[in-house]
Amino acid sequence: MQPYSLTVDKFLDHAAKWFGDREVVEAAHGTGVRRIGYAAMHERSNRLSGALGHMGLRPGDRVATLAWNTLHHLELYYAVMGAGMVCHTLNPRLSTAHLVGMIREAEDRMIAVAADLMPLWRELAPHCPTVEQVIVLDSRDDAPAPDGAIAYEALLREHGASRAWGGFDEETPAGLCYTSGTTGPPKGVVYTHRSNYLHTLRTLQADSIALTASDVLLLGVPMFHANGWGLPFAAPAAGTKLVLPGRVLDGASLARLIRDEGVTVAVGVQTVWLGLTDHVEAHGIALPSLRRVVIGGSKCPDALIRHMENILGASVQTSWGMTELSPTGTIAPPGDVPGASTGSGRPIIGVDLKLTDAEGATLAEQRGVEGRLWVKGQSVIDRYYKSDVSLLDADGYFDTGDLATIDADGNLTINGRAKDLIKSGGEWINPTEIETVIGRHPAIRHVAVIARADAKWGERPVLIVEMAERLDPAMLLGLLRGEVADWWIPAEIAEVAPMPLAATGKIDKARLRADYAAGRITGAVIGR
Repeated sequence: MQPYSLTVDKFLDHAAKWFGDREVVEAAHGTGVRRIGYAAMHERSNRLSGALGHMGLRPGDRVATLAWNTLHHLELYYAVMGAGMVCHTLNPRLSTAHLVGMIREAEDRMIAVAADLMPLWRELAPHCPTVEQVIVLDSRDDAPAPDGAIAYEALLREHGASRAWGGFDEETPAGLCYTSGTTGPPKGVVYTHRSNYLHTLRTLQADSIALTASDVLLLGVPMFHANGWGLPFAAPAAGTKLVLPGRVLDGASLARLIRDEGVTVAVGVQTVWLGLTDHVEAHGIALPSLRRVVIGGSKCPDALIRHMENILGASVQTSWGMTELSPTGTIAPPGDVPGASTGSGRPIIGVDLKLTDAEGATLAEQRGVEGRLWVKGQSVIDRYYKSDVSLLDADGYFDTGDLATIDADGNLTINGRAKDLIKSGGEWINPTEIETVIGRHPAIRHVAVIARADAKWGERPVLIVEMAERLDPAMLLGLLRGEVADWWIPAEIAEVAPMPLAATGKIDKARLRADYAAGRITGAVIGR
């Protein structure tokens, strides 16, 4: 067989040759919509690689991005990775302290910053001595760059030159993404070309996101979240038309994009699609092209999934993953019965799961029991960036820190983080089981259970909800009777609006705990 390195530049090579006129569309808010074909995008990305080389960057150098889902960001992905450099995506919603720590540990030599994020970069810059050069993305072609920076289009115009892509080992690092820091200090995850390539093939499988050349994909998940869930690779690999919404993800803007561009598949965290659902319902809008919505992040209540499907007229695919998994772990297959509960779906080839007890011993029975979830696969982390300590057990599995069950059909349900368990009277309460029951009510938009200190029991659960309509607290807690043990039922319920979300779009339980402890959240005591 021919030698053929599995490097991500081949995806854009393929799209340029066989789907050259297929569009990548950017909703450039304030300046209309920008369009480019894959062939033209390939030419620009390749010339940008030459420009980066002109600026002194070498294979292996880290190039940071502080950017949204835009054409410039996507072109930079391929320019950096195709030339053997490492694309280090930064989440602009993280704290400045975390961002500084990431940039310093990665020793980024260059950073590409969206024009509207330059104020954030000015805060970071004095603390990031390794960054030698700054590129300004998404600005007008004639907009001057700030002192010491260079505008993207000016760089491409003045120094762009063709450069051979690939030609290096497929185990070469391609991307660097840090965990969100919600469960401890952020930790770096390095994606190789091989791991990204195989993850892309996994994404394209028929029981996964299953993109085709006839699809139009709306990428609602940020490109700084684990390579945009790998979809910036999967779309050109399949010849799929790709729609980039920039930073604006309100319901009205998304509805307009879906309608105008004929979007068939939309991908993102549930909060994005809740906003779309609310707008569509309030204005009686039809989105006839939309067939599927893929959600990840926080567990979505079944009642909310059914509501989204009814309003949007599309099936909802649930999924589960982690930054450490590149990120896809499991997904509900397309075509499952709408509204049917499949948890977070099944693993696809390249991912294996197992359940263990708290000490890491593999459970003899793997179906219908709860255990600690471990994962193994070709796109699963071995160790964190700049660490010599392997994270794997003797059989090569990574501990996710999640509690989970696997049903008879192989569907995974995440039952919460092990660290979120509440110890009351020496016994454990699982918040996720309470959240699942309460989340079934159609008026519940978000639900979280946290622990509060209790002099008698050690800890007791507090139920925190965001509701679409006001419900009687006693009635809401009554939903739990017969569903969970009586002693699990919270005696306190609090309403918040909106529910605080972490930088990844998940419910921010750390913030909830801090706000509750500081008295910024107060609940109604229902009983003892």
